[in-house]
Parts: sequence; structure tokens; C-alpha cells
Amino acid sequence: MEHWDVVVVGGGPAGAACAAAARRADPTARVLVLDRAGFPRDKVCGDGIAPEALDVLAGLSLDPVALTAGFPTVPRLRLRSPGGTTVERAMHRPAAVVPRAVFDDRLLTAALASGAELRRHVVRRVAVHPEHVEVDGSFTAGVVVGADGAESVVRRALRIGPNRDDRLAIAIRGYAPEPPGMDGVQVILTTEQRWPAYAWSFPLGDGRANVGYGELVSGGVNRAGLLAGLQRLLPGVEAAELKAHRLPLSTGRPRQPDGRVLLAGDAASLINPLTGEGIFYAVVSGALAGAAAVRGADAGAAYRRALRGRLGRHLRHSSTASWASRWPTVMDAVLRAAAQDQRVFDDVIDLGLADGRLTGRTLVAAARRLP
Repeated sequence: MEHWDVVVVGGGPAGAACAAAARRADPTARVLVLDRAGFPRDKVCGDGIAPEALDVLAGLSLDPVALTAGFPTVPRLRLRSPGGTTVERAMHRPAAVVPRAVFDDRLLTAALASGAELRRHVVRRVAVHPEHVEVDGSFTAGVVVGADGAESVVRRALRIGPNRDDRLAIAIRGYAPEPPGMDGVQVILTTEQRWPAYAWSFPLGDGRANVGYGELVSGGVNRAGLLAGLQRLLPGVEAAELKAHRLPLSTGRPRQPDGRVLLAGDAASLINPLTGEGIFYAVVSGALAGAAAVRGADAGAAYRRALRGRLGRHLRHSSTASWASRWPTVMDAVLRAAAQDQRVFDDVIDLGLADGRLTGRTLVAAARRLP
């Protein structure tokens, strides 16, 4: 069997950030990335990339300009609440919109340039031993990082079950001509029907948009329901390449165990429960996992501390906001406040797309606008 210091299962944003971070933490570390698919490959996603995610990658010496070249930065975001309140403002920093088939390939290529290696391999079994972790009887590693998505094989090897249905969303996504009246604007629309649910339209800069719709699995949704929701919120949109994907929300995230196996990104249920955003969490958790992975048997505890220090308070606040959002009137009040105050709008965006918190300013402004 081949021995590696770190084996990363999954070559998406979490896995690529992990590989780059491990090599940065220890330039002598032998790092192997395993992925079942070849690259470039598609991933069901909204394709929106928050500037804070690019900041994390820049900290790993991965060039954000090269990663997003040829695709637009989008300075404005339009939000519609369940009750119909609409606010459109400039974000404090523009977001990027890059198809995942492009972005993931560029990011993994840049990470491999740091000295990691890539193999195409379908991981089926992970066995944890006191001194190493064995993968499929073919590889051993000091540490294995599961960055293998919502259906993570590595997570199952740790005997960590999937999220409950009320902490698991499902979304359908495709590409369509940019809807009328949404030129060059990121759009997120919600409705009281089947709440909590939302649709989005993110422009690609070539006349097309990434469009999609998602809601909680606990609502009994099926493909027909997803298609109906998309048409209800984005009427007349004819999307191609429609694919669905599960989103394990951070409200159901498991505790990272001690030891030699780490979970990052979707495998760790790091999906924002308010917006379904996952790339920021993926690169943050991947970077922290990579830095911890070179510590061998101490990796699990070190990574758990790092995650708590970096995201702990934010995750508590986003979970609280998700709980409060069960009442559509709360969301209406928040967006009414955001329509009247740029600072509140910025707070809302930071909480939903990055690592923001529930600020006193936003809480007071929303409370004043409750019915």
C-alpha cells in the first residue's frame, strides 16, 4: 500500500483548500487528493462566490483573479421577503459568479501546483487504526480528510448519520437566459408558499443565468415540486441541465471527533441554513482542516478548536436566525429594515454569505418593523 501523510477525499473547494493548506503548513508533507470524477466537472450549485471565500484562498497563495478570470463580479443583490418586501442594494464588496465546472478545476489545479497529487479513485472503505487510516486497502495516511460532499463515505466511516430531514434541504439548478428585469443583478426570492423556500438567479455575464430553487426535505418535496417552485418564483424561465442536490445544513452539523479523520465542507454539514451558501464554509473548513491534518493523531482536536474559534460564534448566530426565520413576518421585518438602512443590508448579507453575526443594529431595526 502507498503511504501518504494526508489523504484528502474529494477535490472540490473544501478538498482543494485542504490540500493547499496542508502543503503550506508543512511543505514536506505528502498530500494525495482522491476524487471519483475527472476535472473539469459540474457541481450543482448557485455558482455565486462571496469575496470572503476568495480572501481565504488568497491567504493560501491561490490567486483570486486567476480563479475568477473571464466571469463577472456582481455588485448588486436583490432580495424579496415572503411577504413581498423587495430590497436591492450594492453589496459592500461585489461577489463573483463562476460556473463550478470552471471554478473547481481552476482551484484544484492551483492547489496541486503547491505540491499535492491527484488520483481518480472511488473511495468505498475507510478504516481507522491507532497509528494510521487505511483507504480501500490501497492507501494509508497519517490523517484522512473527508471533503467528499453531502453523501460522504468518510462521514459514514465515522458512523455519523445524515442530517434529519428538517435540517436537510434539496435544490434544483440549471442554466437559462437571464430573466427579464434582472440584468446584472444577483436575485434571491422567497415566498410564503412552502416556506422556508427560495429561488435564485445569478448572472454569468454572457446573457445566461444560473437559476434554481430549494426547500427543506421535511416538507415532502419531490422533483415535480422543485420544478413547480422554480416556475412559481421565476415564471417563464426555461432552464437546461436541471440537476438536484442535497444540502446538509449547518443546523445539523456533527461534532468533529478526535483523532485522524476530519470532515470539511458539505461532509461536515457546513451549509448556511439561511441561504444554502456553501463555498465560503467549504474553503474555510478545508483550510483549517489542512493546517490541522499535518498534526497526526492530534488533528481532530486541533481542527475542532480551530473551527470553533473561526466559525463558532457565527454558526450560533446563523442557527438562531434560521430558527427565527420560521416566522415569515420576521423575514419581512428584516428586509424592510434593510431597505431603509445600508448597514442593516450589509449585516444581513454577511450573515447569509460569509461569517457575519446578528448585530444589535439589525435586531433593533427589525423589531421596530414587526407588525
